[in-house]
Amino acid sequence: MNESKQTIILGLSCFYHDSAAAILVDGKVIAAAQEERFTRIKHDENFPRNAVEYCLSFSGFTIKDVDYVVFYDKPITKFERLLQTYIKVWPRGLRSFIMAMETWLKKKLWIEGTIAKELKFDGKILFTEHHYSHAANAYYCSDFDEATIITVDGVGEWDTTTIGHGKGGELKLEKSISFPHSLGLLYSALTYYLGFKVNSAEYKVMGLAPYGNPNEYYDKFKELIEIKEDGGYHLNMKYFSYEYGQTMTNKNFDKLFGAPPRNPESELTQRDKDIASALQKITEEVMLKIVKYAHSLYPTQNLCIAGGVALNCVANGKILKHGPFKNVYIQPASGDAGGAIGAACLVYYDMLGNKKESSATDTIYLGPQFSDQTIKDFLDSKELDIKYKFLGDKETPSILAKLISENYVIGLFQGRMEFGPRALGNRSIIADARNKENWQRVNLKIKFRESFRPFAPSILEEQAEKYFDLGGQTSPYMLMVAKANTQDLPAVTHVDNSARIQTINQRQNKKFYDIIKEFEKLTGCPAVINTSFNVRGEPIVCTPKDAFNTFLNTDMDYLVLGNYLVSKADNPKLKILRNTNEYLTTFVLD
Repeated sequence: MNESKQTIILGLSCFYHDSAAAILVDGKVIAAAQEERFTRIKHDENFPRNAVEYCLSFSGFTIKDVDYVVFYDKPITKFERLLQTYIKVWPRGLRSFIMAMETWLKKKLWIEGTIAKELKFDGKILFTEHHYSHAANAYYCSDFDEATIITVDGVGEWDTTTIGHGKGGELKLEKSISFPHSLGLLYSALTYYLGFKVNSAEYKVMGLAPYGNPNEYYDKFKELIEIKEDGGYHLNMKYFSYEYGQTMTNKNFDKLFGAPPRNPESELTQRDKDIASALQKITEEVMLKIVKYAHSLYPTQNLCIAGGVALNCVANGKILKHGPFKNVYIQPASGDAGGAIGAACLVYYDMLGNKKESSATDTIYLGPQFSDQTIKDFLDSKELDIKYKFLGDKETPSILAKLISENYVIGLFQGRMEFGPRALGNRSIIADARNKENWQRVNLKIKFRESFRPFAPSILEEQAEKYFDLGGQTSPYMLMVAKANTQDLPAVTHVDNSARIQTINQRQNKKFYDIIKEFEKLTGCPAVINTSFNVRGEPIVCTPKDAFNTFLNTDMDYLVLGNYLVSKADNPKLKILRNTNEYLTTFVLD
């Protein structure tokens, strides 16, 4: 039992996409994880029982110690919006209505009972509003004592965009835009139209945009969305079907753009790239107007942003460069998963009235970690029968730096797993950013993804300004895009001479920093490619087994598991030919 009278809050998000759990102890986030990492189902929406189990186990508490369980939105209010929307569009949407009611009446309306049953919890179960969860996740995890807050996503209960203010422990959202008018849903609609998966592949559209000319379709977007000077906007709903149908856009949309949605398996054309570019331009315009209007309402020096649209790092770069705020904090887990943290923070600070003395968490390394003994036991298992080397803490950075300089690609698995969509040195694939060929090699033979997708550099914080125009700001969570000042990093510089940057210092992640520092000593280059340790369609790896399976079935050269180094060269039987479309199962551990 919790005899120390600490306040323990368990935050949950689930049943839509990216379900997650987080545990807050006296205002500090102790652990958080997405359910997908455990189930290996990308964007898993189911109840996060594995994530909850991890959070409780890591924190050393049981469910009986928990004071409050809090869910990240209000299902009843969301259900009311659903019913009102179907009534408004009736008789259209009958099929969609029947499907929605089946899900809601069986599962989504009874979340309180589900939580109590799944967790065997008989304490207080609370519900926060969706955008308040986003706002709290940004503000309380920042180091700001006061900040202007903006949240932008698809839709919560009714809100799609909000503006508010945080001071001390209090947070208030006072301006909003309501469904069906949504910048997030506009982006998702175009994601669908361009043949990518909604709520999953919006970042692909962002990566595609620099290949296009935004002016080719810009006027078409002015038909889709009316933008006001204060950042308010209004969608022309004659072109969208997400209120009533199973698709995001309709025949009117097809007529406006001159063709039906792209077949996901078809080749991307210049037209697709131009449409993506125009969408990105409109998104940046709207976000900048919202930011400037928010500053006029709450003229603080600090801005916090969250919600799915906050992951649009190109727009974030424009906000940083052209916005009126001195300091910008973008929540690294801005989507629904991060709502688990935000909901817990909102209860602790705003509802219970606790003082905000510092950030609720100054890191995103909140997931599971594995000891060297656990890793050694795994490597010594009879199923593997492989050779490996033990590396000491002092020698590891220089050894890995040398391997990177020799153009080897390394799977880096160390410390606690990151929370959120970005891998920031603990579940990463790293390579030499100076070799342009690594762009295609890592995309096609390791990540098995589209060749146009860019990679991010992880760069020593003290050297970042020399290579990128960050305006003196840092970008610790890989959520800012900035122009390159040099041509020395072709593998991470996009076609428009920009890059999505992670700045790294010793306080953030000493082990990762030391690798890059040694690489700089060896080569003069303070940056490496850093992409998430997974392949297309799979979540980022969580366990040593996940990491080994991904290493085995890709063209990676080396795998680092804690202090252990595995080389394919030392293990000839691990070499595979993924390009034959054969997925080896001989060594995959089920």
